[in-house]
Amino acid sequence: MPLNQPIRAWRDRRVWIVGASTGIGAALAERWGTAGARLALSARSGDKLAALAQGINAAGGAAMVLPLDVRSPDALQVAHAAIVERWGGIDLVVLNAGTYAPMRADAFDLGSMNEHFAVNYQGVVNALAAVIPGLLLRAAQQPAIAIVSSVAGYRGLPEALAYGPSKAALINLAETLYLDLSKKGIGVFLIDPGFVDTPLTSQNKFKMPALISAQEAARQIELGMALGEFEIHFPKRFTRVMRMLRLLPYGAYFRLVRRMTGL
Repeated sequence: MPLNQPIRAWRDRRVWIVGASTGIGAALAERWGTAGARLALSARSGDKLAALAQGINAAGGAAMVLPLDVRSPDALQVAHAAIVERWGGIDLVVLNAGTYAPMRADAFDLGSMNEHFAVNYQGVVNALAAVIPGLLLRAAQQPAIAIVSSVAGYRGLPEALAYGPSKAALINLAETLYLDLSKKGIGVFLIDPGFVDTPLTSQNKFKMPALISAQEAARQIELGMALGEFEIHFPKRFTRVMRMLRLLPYGAYFRLVRRMTGL
């Protein structure tokens, strides 16, 4: 049985994508805009959002731009109010804004640690504070929230000292949200990508196994939503291995990761 109400039709679906300027967010916007969704696009990069919306609108889609910084709860509240005023409600909120910088403990950077949690975790919390009250009022319409985490949140990994814990927190958050909201009619999707070719992952100096394009990631997300899955993870040839690693005892896990990464 699906854990969420499957999403199979996109025409006129009201979708707010937070973190839409590049990568997975932009690929979702292009895909769903082509399918007829009404899109609200948010990120810090207003110029990139404007170019993305222009292309979607020129192709017959419907996209509006609401630049913001997820670190500002007030900005998210204002954007949410503008969307509701224009559309009357939201059917799907995709929380995709994020940051990433490789870090190891011998180069500990408190500023970077705080930035990761401010954007990756607290930014999602700020958005939830803006949208959950309205979604509860419209629960009969079966709206949904999608939180983009990462398989880097499954267990500790080299180079992910700042990024991994922020994504692990999102996994726990999404699981708890599902327990609270699904029985009230609000869907919760947890999206756990492996390596996706984006401006953030371009910083990595190592070969990324099973690397896929942002467009393929968007296709996988759409497929998972059509199936009503709770956790949408991809590409399966990589993420299934990462999921199994969670079952290993610590001694075996640490030895295996060191052997696999050479770190």
